[in-house]
Amino acid sequence: MFNKYKAGDIVYVFIRNPHIPDVATIQEAAVVKNPENPKQLAVFLYETYYPLTEELAIYSTFEEAEQAYNKYFGEDTA
Repeated sequence: MFNKYKAGDIVYVFIRNPHIPDVATIQEAAVVKNPENPKQLAVFLYETYYPLTEELAIYSTFEEAEQAYNKYFGEDTA
């Protein structure tokens, strides 16, 4: 899944509020080379590097991210 991304890509990720577990937002982020392991990619967001892993909800377009967000966090999930 993550091999479709390359350094320089702009992606969209879900960021959860650590103080309110059921609150998340969609944020734009950049795919970059991981400074701790240049052979791997990371997402750079809020001055922090997050290695690309299965744990990230990452989308190529805002529209994809918004559809997934509505599926998981929309009003119809309550």
